[in-house]
Amino acid sequence: MTILVTGATANIGRMVVDQLIARGATDIRALTINPTKAALPAGVQVARGHLGRPAGLSAAFEGVDRMYLAPSPDNVTEVLELARAAGVRHVVDLSGEPESWWGSVCNAVEGSGLDWTHLWPADFMENTLTWSQQIRDTGAVHEPHPGTASAPIAMNDIAAVAATALLEDGHLGRAHSLAGPQILTRADLVAHLADALDREITFRTSTREETITALRPTMGDNTAWYVDNVLLDFAPPPESLPTTSVEDITGHPATTFDRWAHANAARFLAD
Repeated sequence: MTILVTGATANIGRMVVDQLIARGATDIRALTINPTKAALPAGVQVARGHLGRPAGLSAAFEGVDRMYLAPSPDNVTEVLELARAAGVRHVVDLSGEPESWWGSVCNAVEGSGLDWTHLWPADFMENTLTWSQQIRDTGAVHEPHPGTASAPIAMNDIAAVAATALLEDGHLGRAHSLAGPQILTRADLVAHLADALDREITFRTSTREETITALRPTMGDNTAWYVDNVLLDFAPPPESLPTTSVEDITGHPATTFDRWAHANAARFLAD
């Protein structure tokens, strides 16, 4: 049973490869645009290709039974057609609810005729790395709403769920809403980072323009869109968040933000 991991040198895809190996999988194929720089573990088959260019993917799908599908909304229908033609049976996709930004991915997967498992994660803990430069430069985080709350999830926990769904029964036709183990405000996140970095970090409630200015060095051209569509339109969490979802599915506790912050402190301090 060959498992294809797409986006295998991107953040989550690379972690899916490691999580599959940790669970004893031995027939793994990794799709990457640059095999020579992939530095994938020994024994992992490396296939050259990119979801953004489906025409060159036929060979990557040969002999594949299951696949992890990184989000690629612009080409997802064509990618799935190639996968089905090659005999792929089960797709575990990283996407979102049908009405969300990545909803087109899960809709296309359901319409493909393949067995499916959706992964619908909350905001990533890694997204706080967009604060890194302003923390270094100003000792502060500039955002509009300190009390906005969510249950952020570590990317490696998403990868662990993906590997579990690829290897174990009981996940076909299921949409797994995933969240981290704690509901935290934006100010809470800053406080945890201050502890992990062992320095004072202030949360400064900021205007839209001030927030864009503070985030632009790390987010570039996507900054205004992110501020308008995420930070200024951040929906409050529902009364019941799936804070036990990772442990329920994998059998292992999810990563707390405090633990993640301490493990990644150096990433906030490096230029």
